Amino acid sequence: MTGAITVVTGTNTGVGKTIATAALAARALAAGERIVVVKPCQTGTMDGDSDARETARLTGAEVQEWTTLPEPLAPDTAARRAGVAIPPVRDYAERIARLAATHDRVIVEGAGGLLVRLDTEGGTLLDIAAETGAEVVLVCAAGLGTLNHTELTVAALRARGIEPAGLVLGAWPSAPGLAESCNRDDLPAHTGVPLLAVIPEGAGTLDRETFATASPHWWQ
Repeated sequence: MTGAITVVTGTNTGVGKTIATAALAARALAAGERIVVVKPCQTGTMDGDSDARETARLTGAEVQEWTTLPEPLAPDTAARRAGVAIPPVRDYAERIARLAATHDRVIVEGAGGLLVRLDTEGGTLLDIAAETGAEVVLVCAAGLGTLNHTELTVAALRARGIEPAGLVLGAWPSAPGLAESCNRDDLPAHTGVPLLAVIPEGAGTLDRETFATASPHWWQ
């Protein structure tokens, strides 16, 4: 029996994808699922960046990080500047499918937004989602501009026949302003996609035990 595949993407970089990925992993672990979290391509390693390592720190989940590139750029650009070859997204999709055959759930965290190029052939996370039949969770910001960014990303998914599983507000401020409060209601209303979770700002600073205790309360 093949396990489920969940792709986590964002409307932009820095919207909270990694913490949302960790929250999904924590939820699956609490449900007793055998999971693995995959970061197909990690850039910015020269700065010590590792989203997979952060997810492992917060949850203790099994993680895999495949292609690593030193500069904090889009993967195709980082690879070109480093003078290295990187795998095409179809190779990533095949590896993810193989993992799904031995796990209850594979959670895949993208790099940047949905259409950031993960290889030098124009392949994107959208292609991985389409090829693997994954459900897609979209992490979005809370503040001004998020309605446009989120609707554009949802439209790109639907253009490929993928209905997003839900939205996650990736960094909810402790003192939300007017824009944030309105966006919390408007995002699901405008996109027709349900709001799955609201993750508080600073959740990534928690230790593993506190994260496991707090994260169930973020789900709607």
